[in-house]
Amino acid sequence: MRYSIVVAAALFVLALSACERDKPTVVVTPSAPATVVAVPVPGPAGPQGVAGTPAQKGETGATGSPGMTGAEGAKGEQGKTGGDTVVVVPAPAPQR
Repeated sequence: MRYSIVVAAALFVLALSACERDKPTVVVTPSAPATVVAVPVPGPAGPQGVAGTPAQKGETGATGSPGMTGAEGAKGEQGKTGGDTVVVVPAPAPQR
């Protein structure tokens, strides 16, 4: 705390003195104006051209070969027996 005010004042003085420079001021004067060149502006669009001839059709490609037959699927496990389960099948409805 003792030296903080002294250090701050020294930095302040250095910062202000760094801004004072005796440099000559350079003024850039513009050169002569550029030469004006006339550029032609494009006119309106012309008429549409003639339609082109239709394209020729190519030949049909060859038919591919048939694919291979698939392999046989895996067999499932045998189902469990019904035991003493009773299945009730309703009688068919009479025709109208």
